Amino acid sequence: MSANQIGLEMPQKELNFKIGSDKNSFPVVVINDSNQFASFQIDIAAAGADTQTVDYEWFTVSPDVSVKIPPGDLVEFVVSIIETPIPGFTGIMNITVKAFSIELREENRAVMRIILAEGAGRSNLDLEAPFYKILATPLEDTEIPILIGNSSKQNTNVTLTCIGLPESWLPKGNIQQFPLKTGTKFKTSFLCKPPFDNDAIAQIYNFTIAVSHTNGTSSESQCALEVLPKGSLEFLCSPKKQTIPAKRTWKSWWKFWQSSPAIFTLTANNDSNLPQKIDFEIENFQTSDYTDFSFEISPNEATVEPFSKTELSLEINKPRSWFAKVQKLNLFVKANWHDPRVNTVDEIQAVEVVIKPVVPIILVVILLLLMLIPTWWLSWLNPNNPFPPHKGAVTSVQFDGNGTYGISSSNDRTIRKWDVEGFYVPWVNQDLGSIGEAQKAIRVARFRPVNNDLVAAGLENGEIQIWYAHNISKRPLATFSNQSDDRVFDVAFTLDSRTLFSGHGSGTVLRWDLQNLFTDPPTQPSQIKKFDFAVTSIALVGKDDSTLAIAGRYNQLVLWNWVKDTVKVIPYPKVGGQDDYIQSISATDRKRSLLATGDNQGYIAVWDLKTCLQSDRPCEMLDGWENAHHGKPVRSVAFSDEGCYLASGGDDKEVKLWMLSGVGKRVSSFINGKTLDVRTSNVNAVDIHLTNKDVLTMTGTAIGRVVGQQSERLFNLGCDVNQ
Repeated sequence: MSANQIGLEMPQKELNFKIGSDKNSFPVVVINDSNQFASFQIDIAAAGADTQTVDYEWFTVSPDVSVKIPPGDLVEFVVSIIETPIPGFTGIMNITVKAFSIELREENRAVMRIILAEGAGRSNLDLEAPFYKILATPLEDTEIPILIGNSSKQNTNVTLTCIGLPESWLPKGNIQQFPLKTGTKFKTSFLCKPPFDNDAIAQIYNFTIAVSHTNGTSSESQCALEVLPKGSLEFLCSPKKQTIPAKRTWKSWWKFWQSSPAIFTLTANNDSNLPQKIDFEIENFQTSDYTDFSFEISPNEATVEPFSKTELSLEINKPRSWFAKVQKLNLFVKANWHDPRVNTVDEIQAVEVVIKPVVPIILVVILLLLMLIPTWWLSWLNPNNPFPPHKGAVTSVQFDGNGTYGISSSNDRTIRKWDVEGFYVPWVNQDLGSIGEAQKAIRVARFRPVNNDLVAAGLENGEIQIWYAHNISKRPLATFSNQSDDRVFDVAFTLDSRTLFSGHGSGTVLRWDLQNLFTDPPTQPSQIKKFDFAVTSIALVGKDDSTLAIAGRYNQLVLWNWVKDTVKVIPYPKVGGQDDYIQSISATDRKRSLLATGDNQGYIAVWDLKTCLQSDRPCEMLDGWENAHHGKPVRSVAFSDEGCYLASGGDDKEVKLWMLSGVGKRVSSFINGKTLDVRTSNVNAVDIHLTNKDVLTMTGTAIGRVVGQQSERLFNLGCDVNQ
């Protein structure tokens, strides 16, 4: 038999093993006694141990496999014992060290004696966790009891971990560490406090209690925690009273024979941590004579998630009698919550349905009133009566700051005051009469912004007159002019009303100082600026009222900084000839950098002046559109305060409303605007005012008529905000 080609040497023959000791390792030297390169491995076997049942690692070898070494060379392995070879065994045990090589197909063996003293190995701890379901109420402290026993012969350090429950539920943490002496038991607990929100829905949550310690293997126990239902369920029915048929606007009152069901909104509010389903019952009470009604709930059954609400619709219908008194239907609406484990609030609601007859008494009254229509048609109550208050073309209109009153000027040389409510309420007289009469045609009239108590009027003969807005006066408060017969086409107050600008047909723009208007009215302008085009419209822009936008003949549009006396020309997209005019410009009251223009070629544009007011960069045209009034001249444009709506009027006899986005462009769904009114003559002037719900416009026509239009505000287009 040939000699063994694997040499095996172990300098150490005996090892005293103790858990945690740094002396639990021994070297093994393997020598290549062959005549070829070979790699070597080490394996360890415990004497008397059943290798099939050893399911844990009790030693390590480093390295796992050696590199190939040449003949005569050697490699040293280090064997570390980390556990007792046989769990719980104490005494003396022999282990066999086997060295082998795959290339040589040989092995060599040696024996190492291990002395295992009592308590040298690891042991398991006794863990007692709740085997029953733990009940926890949201926002209340609940203890999860744990009992740990150390039946080994060694003291140990224990780490308890609660796994599977959110850490936010455990106010004192999900980990506990403590020492545990041999032969003792320790009772502890985890404190659990589930929140009252969507993170702690009422259901069972499985979790694990894991235990590990320094002198033994880890173990764990599966547990369950049930979060109990908490909170309340509320039911609300609104409104409490409805009418069949539903109330109509005054424009559709004549459709008296049409009927619609009474609609109620049922709100199911689940303010609990328990998912719910709900359905409803309807019960008639105290009205046994009126049982022939029908109802429908949509949807019939609804699921309401925790901490949420769901709305359902209840429709109640009942046939209407032709001639009878008003009937009343009193009903109970009962909410049936499917899971009764939480409190319910107002689960029964009482509602009333009022059923009106088809032909009510009021209709008879209306028929009588219809007989008075011809009288009304011819009276001042009718804004479209055949006798308009102005005897000449209207040249300007304007709302006061509150939208309560309006003024108009006309070629008939008068300024008239209007009650705005009268435009929309038939029985209110809208015409409050003339507040002044001049010697020449009045081209423009504007309220003084402060208090709206004065009106500045620009005349055909170049004069500017100041009139009291609330008193009928035979003479103006003040009259001043610069050049005779230089027609005043527009005037504009600064916001503080201390300065008035006037634009003239000669191309002159004048600044008037009104600080001492009542004691020392101006006789000469404070500043004169001459332009090479007839000025038709002016508007103050910018935050500090230091810049005046000026428009006129040849489609000229300029910005004049009257403080620095500098002029910036805004290139207009349509080159104009001598017959081309920008007829009207308008700036918003609150976004003073937004400007609208309208010309006699039918073109409307919206400009952003912010960049050109603050720097030398050009002004930006946000939007512009041809044929705004079917190719006819645009005579007047007016911006709303926030710049969300633009009103315009022109020679096509139409009054139009343009809805703009927050960046000053037309809203795509109203790209062609909205026609508010079509008059029988050209529309010369428009103004706009916003109420809480409506857009109000005032219009002046070429035949002397002043009328109002009303349209609902559109809060869903991204610009106008419901405040």
